[in-house]
Amino acid sequence: MRYLKYLFVLSFIISSFLPAMAQKKSSRTYCNPINVDYGYCPIPNFVTWGKHRATADPVIVNYKNDYYLFSTNQWGYWVSSDMSDWKFIERKFLRSWNTGLYDELCAPAVGVMGDTMLVFGSTYSKKFTIWMSTNPKANDWKPLVDSFDIGGWDPAFFTDDDKRLYMYNGSSNRFPLYGVEINRKTMQPIGTRSEMYLLEPWKYGWQRFGENMDDVFLDPFMEGAWMTKHKNKYYLQYGAPGTEFSGYADGVVVGNSPLGPFRPQSMPFSFKPGGFARGAGHGATFQDRWKNYWHVSTVVISVKNNFERRLGIWPAGFDNEGVMYMNAAFGDYPHYLPDGESDHLKSRFTGWMLLNYNKPVRVSSSFGGFPANFAVDENIKTYWSAASGKAGEWFEADLGEVSTVHALQINYADQDVEFMGKTIGKNHQYRILGSSDGKSWNVLVDKSKNEKDVPHDYIELEKPVKTRFLKMENLHMPTGKFALSGFRAFGFGAGSKPDSVKTFVVLRTEKDKRSAWIKWSPVDNAYAYNIYVGTDPNKLYNCIMVHNANEYWFKAMDKDVPYYFTIESINENGTTMRKQVVKAE
Repeated sequence: MRYLKYLFVLSFIISSFLPAMAQKKSSRTYCNPINVDYGYCPIPNFVTWGKHRATADPVIVNYKNDYYLFSTNQWGYWVSSDMSDWKFIERKFLRSWNTGLYDELCAPAVGVMGDTMLVFGSTYSKKFTIWMSTNPKANDWKPLVDSFDIGGWDPAFFTDDDKRLYMYNGSSNRFPLYGVEINRKTMQPIGTRSEMYLLEPWKYGWQRFGENMDDVFLDPFMEGAWMTKHKNKYYLQYGAPGTEFSGYADGVVVGNSPLGPFRPQSMPFSFKPGGFARGAGHGATFQDRWKNYWHVSTVVISVKNNFERRLGIWPAGFDNEGVMYMNAAFGDYPHYLPDGESDHLKSRFTGWMLLNYNKPVRVSSSFGGFPANFAVDENIKTYWSAASGKAGEWFEADLGEVSTVHALQINYADQDVEFMGKTIGKNHQYRILGSSDGKSWNVLVDKSKNEKDVPHDYIELEKPVKTRFLKMENLHMPTGKFALSGFRAFGFGAGSKPDSVKTFVVLRTEKDKRSAWIKWSPVDNAYAYNIYVGTDPNKLYNCIMVHNANEYWFKAMDKDVPYYFTIESINENGTTMRKQVVKAE
């Protein structure tokens, strides 16, 4: 009976997550980090190791079947009809309409009340306007309230089904999140703010501060409130433990009313500590035009500045028992865009594998301590830089064998950039060529006339191309040197899928049940592994991608409940069947 039980569990897991098999998919794809024209850091007097792009704390709302994206310090917002092509709308929101003072929108609240969109930036000042629009695509805004007296940092608006309006806020490593009902006519609070939830790092390991969730000297930060209602349950989401860390995540507490009381889910629902684009905290959950849920969140870089960050969009949802999840498996590989009603427990991953992890490269030149192999090490924090930003600098990747390439992602790095704040009308121009022998080349991508700023350019080829060598020629940089944090090719290799992991052991620490040491036998023909984990053998919703290792310290557990784990190996040709589920008491 025990064998049949585990066979059923394994079959359920495989059917839930096998890529691109169980549902009709769109013909168009996207890849995280998303490719928008991120502004440059607007804080010249902050401790920094160079000017750089930065944004975070995103909100996407579906308004009249268009998607509106707001994030920190961008002097405007983006609009898209398909969650792929984002158009920037330049807008300097006035701090107070009758003073003429401008303020950057930091961690903005964006909500929809009836047919009106509301926007409000983080502030503790009483002189801060709530803006309203019924035509945000035309950049038509008016003050709804000149001075929203109670203010709030990291605010979020929520309109319930009964039309009652609520606001949540909080950003602190000492104080909880707060919530209060707002009078829709006066926009004044009804009563005083109430405490919603305070972090419990002594119980939930993932809430501990630090890159490795083990800093005992600093308290974790809690921020980024967001509320979603699903089937008469209220899901209050929050970011923790710190925006600088790979384990930056969004947790969720669940209640029966907008102001609680709330009960925490044991694991963060939005969690991506491994892979190329790490971090999935301080975000917002929204529905597409087919009512499928998605989660937009902050991606961590934190090299030139603690607040050097990008954005990611992930499929999300609620299972039949009301558990909230975000599907992070292969979350920074190409995924299908929404095209109809779908089950996000069945992955939207295309199945196109990374073809050039740590493969040989050649370059036109290198600058300082930024060697060429940093562009293919699947670490967004490291990058290769050419000696200049001039036309003629190039980067060449060898896939090792003739492979079928479906898509490419070009992730530029910021080396010696000169801009501060938001820039308009800047662009990248380049060409990508392919060759089977390294001698005869064909143009695969021609961006020689591109007029857009594309810091994380993603190109889905019109037709798959068989090639071994890929060469990117720089034609124009908007600023700084030609530098890449990730030159990534996706498709299928010509070989076999990797072997299965033979031995998989999870040793949970007796002294501290929040932590476990995971160890497995290495697979010779695998370049990475996916570890799936959850508090139910049928709900392994969290995924961690590990490269070039056969062990992992997992410190994100609820100390009071058992956990379940499984693992799969990955190479250029696909993945293997997952190892039998292991229970850790």
